[in-house]
Amino acid sequence: MRIAIVTDAWAPQVNGVVRTLTATRAALVAMGHEVMVVSPDLFRSVPCPTYPEIRLALAPRGVGQRLAAFAPDAIHLSTEGPLCLAARHWCLTRGLPFTTAYHTQFPDYVAARTGLRPEWVWSYIRWFHRPAAAVLAATPSVEATLRAHGIAQVRRWGRGVDRALFRTTGPRDAAMAALPGPVLLHVGRVAVEKNIAAFLSLDVSGTKVVVGDGPARAALAARFPGALFLGQRGGEALAACYRAADALVFPSLTDTFGLVMAEAMACGTPVAAFPVAGPLDVLAGGGGAMNADLARAVSAALALDRAAVARRGARFDWTAAACQFLAALAPLPPDRLAA
Repeated sequence: MRIAIVTDAWAPQVNGVVRTLTATRAALVAMGHEVMVVSPDLFRSVPCPTYPEIRLALAPRGVGQRLAAFAPDAIHLSTEGPLCLAARHWCLTRGLPFTTAYHTQFPDYVAARTGLRPEWVWSYIRWFHRPAAAVLAATPSVEATLRAHGIAQVRRWGRGVDRALFRTTGPRDAAMAALPGPVLLHVGRVAVEKNIAAFLSLDVSGTKVVVGDGPARAALAARFPGALFLGQRGGEALAACYRAADALVFPSLTDTFGLVMAEAMACGTPVAAFPVAGPLDVLAGGGGAMNADLARAVSAALALDRAAVARRGARFDWTAAACQFLAALAPLPPDRLAA
């Protein structure tokens, strides 16, 4: 099958959307499918307002040309940005079906950065996703959120973990291993919507470590000098950080899933989080502790058995997630792909 994925989030960005798409593409290719990704790096772009690390592409006509040249059997629009808007328009003017995905709590992110009311942004979200044959969502909580906002054609697309990389055996980060314990870790984009200050403000014993980068890093490092900011880590270096931590603290209130929680669990590292969408689904049945008082969640997580946590993390599988993605795709009529 020839699958076209259009996305406004792609490398060199490092976030959950990019990691999900990268892993899904790899799983699909391993199954024998051909996958083309239409991404911002293929076009001229400008920095995203309030988040210059993200580039917004400026080539709407080029999107349709690339799709027509590839002649896909199915088209998936992964984000709600300019590239996917162009692809959406191209599909609609030709009567072609497509699927979309709801990766992030976009209304809450915009509200956190601009002060706009989330419901105003939901109007745009409903408009964008309304013509999709299916809207893919990672968890039951996200499905319920979409249905509550008038988006009914929801299908499940779960997430996975590279278990060859994120495992209990292997080296531990040397710098973290030498820190006074317990070592509490946060991994992810260092941005206002991640609520990292709630973690760094905790009055708990031990050492706080932040792995990741983003626009809020300098301000948070200045505000919390006792925390260790290690910058971006990936691959084995990231797995070593998970294994060296006594707990992963996930303070976000807006993530739809939170891949880092599943990765930490696969390494045997328990998770502490607020009881909100994302953690409620990822930590269901074990693997961490949730509490409206994040310090209590940390205390409970530290008491969990790491072997049991790792067994819960083993349930996340990218091949299974890719099969869900395939099942939701809407096949295109082969004779209606004129540019």
